[in-house]
Amino acid sequence: MMKLEEQRGPLDFELPADLEAREPPEARGLARDQVRLMVSHLDDDSIEHLRFVDLPDVLQPGDLLVANDSATLPAALTATRRDGTSLALHVSTHLPADLWVVEPRSAHVAAGDVLALAGGATATLLVPYEDSRRLWVALFSADVRQLMATHGRPIAYPYVRGQWPIEMYQTVYAGAAGSAEMPSAGRAFSPDVLERLAHRGIGFVTLTLHTGVASLETRERPYAEEFWVPEVTAAAVRRARADGRRVVAVGTTVVRALESAVELGSGHVVASHAWTELVVTPERGVQVVDNLLTGFHEPRATHLAMLEAIAGRSHLAKTYAAALAGRYLWHEFGDLHLILSG
Repeated sequence: MMKLEEQRGPLDFELPADLEAREPPEARGLARDQVRLMVSHLDDDSIEHLRFVDLPDVLQPGDLLVANDSATLPAALTATRRDGTSLALHVSTHLPADLWVVEPRSAHVAAGDVLALAGGATATLLVPYEDSRRLWVALFSADVRQLMATHGRPIAYPYVRGQWPIEMYQTVYAGAAGSAEMPSAGRAFSPDVLERLAHRGIGFVTLTLHTGVASLETRERPYAEEFWVPEVTAAAVRRARADGRRVVAVGTTVVRALESAVELGSGHVVASHAWTELVVTPERGVQVVDNLLTGFHEPRATHLAMLEAIAGRSHLAKTYAAALAGRYLWHEFGDLHLILSG
């Protein structure tokens, strides 16, 4: 059993390398809805070990699932510096004035560097983005979305073996493309699971938050991301909360968007389109989300602070100890954790 540290800050533990999911579940002989599902109950700290396909039977009629329908971009490009050396350039976030936030991976770069891209295009690094040590504001000489569509590939970190097509990084309900990385908590949903949820009287609505590139190495705080909460989703959340029904966020991006869409004074979720820099911590707490479907997060990740805000440190430590002992798989192609109240 791995010891989970109880010091201040996000939960710390040792993640064995063999618990990192290195390929999609389909490559492991599983349908996407056959990944494992840990269900932990906040009222008594009990834990169930199931499969994701069991989700409709775990939830109750009247529960409301809120998912992020942002589709994943093939956001990894190959760039070449003036000296002829190549690097991976991850395209992250579209800014006003047609500028983009990018991450030159594992490369020393400086303001003014011009990176050559496929098809004769270039990306000029202008200034570091905010206070980041790894992100830059860049100006591209060509249409970035067309560059990604023609020459890009999905962002994949070193724990992933091989290159997988963009379809492996999409949810079945994906809408407009805009995320540098997959909102992975929703990957396990299948048409069958969605149909069974509807037949059980469990609601399913969406919002959109375009995710940027992660910070696995530097663990920087999350930076601003653009989101949309449509009126149909805001109204469904308001009705569920007024009726005392559970609102289950599908992923940390949904928590960030919904908590950012809370109207000051009323405390209600309202239709919104904005950029959010919100970081959910135990000190801030949560206002509208107290149930969460999520993957298993890296040691000391900022997302663990969000989970602690919802579940508390003691419950979170118990569930992660159980996940390590039960050999659940981590990362975007891994298993899932449902935290339920009531």
